[in-house]
Amino acid sequence: MKRITLGTDGPEVSRLGLGCMGMSAFYTGSGKDDAGSIATIHRAMDLGVTFFDTAEIYGPYTNEELLARAFVGRRDEVFIATKFGTILHQTDGSRGLDGSPANVRLSVEGSLKRLNTDYIDLYYQHRMDPGTPIEDTVGALSELVAEGKIRHIGLSEAAPETIRRAHAVHPITALQTEYSLWSRDPENEILPVVRELGIGFVPYSPLGRGFLTGTIRSLDQLDEADFRRANPRFEGENLAANIRIVEQVDAVAREVDATPGQVALAWLLAQGDDLAPIPGTKRISYLEENVAADALELSAAQLAALDSVAAPVGDRYADMTPLNR
Repeated sequence: MKRITLGTDGPEVSRLGLGCMGMSAFYTGSGKDDAGSIATIHRAMDLGVTFFDTAEIYGPYTNEELLARAFVGRRDEVFIATKFGTILHQTDGSRGLDGSPANVRLSVEGSLKRLNTDYIDLYYQHRMDPGTPIEDTVGALSELVAEGKIRHIGLSEAAPETIRRAHAVHPITALQTEYSLWSRDPENEILPVVRELGIGFVPYSPLGRGFLTGTIRSLDQLDEADFRRANPRFEGENLAANIRIVEQVDAVAREVDATPGQVALAWLLAQGDDLAPIPGTKRISYLEENVAADALELSAAQLAALDSVAAPVGDRYADMTPLNR
């Protein structure tokens, strides 16, 4: 597995990480096979993956606890990223946006305990809190860096101006935002800003929430509680219209004797050496397929063909208001 540096002077991580959300939350089959998920994490480590992504909201809490069990005796081999800001720890622990310094403190102590670690490698604000100036949130995070509780600060789904303001308070190591052949919005403003500032970029959902693998053709394949059932891109006529994207990816996959998912990842990796996508899976077979994309190189003509893929029909989320702010 190749490695990259997150940002200009940031930490070194595996070029592909592992998104662990679906092991515990939101997707079909989550939380039903912790032993299998831990085996997948261990296999990822054996294949050279060092970068593992979680969040306190995944479960909530159970995904961080799962990673703690997986990393017993191997903490020094991994780079753990987790996220805060979408649970109201100062009140009843319900979902909501809170980037206040007090909530930052409560959040990090909880994550440290659940992850069974003395430090968090990369600590993201999961969504921006419109009620708290980003300067206050990052100021509190910088204190945690000074105390050794976190090593690097990240933001997720932040707008360009917010990124600039945050970076002026303390260096931001990485920005996490959805990016794939399915979601190319970051190319317009986000990627230019983070590259200007020397911030690493972590694309989440690089396989379009599984859609770009070509395996999802009907909502009947998803559990009733699966988050994607309420996602506009998977609903009704949108799903049927978006299948054309997979067909274009599959055409390239046949040329290179690869899977559509591997081609989608190879296209993303070709967008820059400063990207560290975090495809998620709880199965060893899919993990091995994803990791193999690290060695897949597409021709200029194939990349151009993928660049021409039309945008999907439907928004990324049913509620887009918490994004890009």
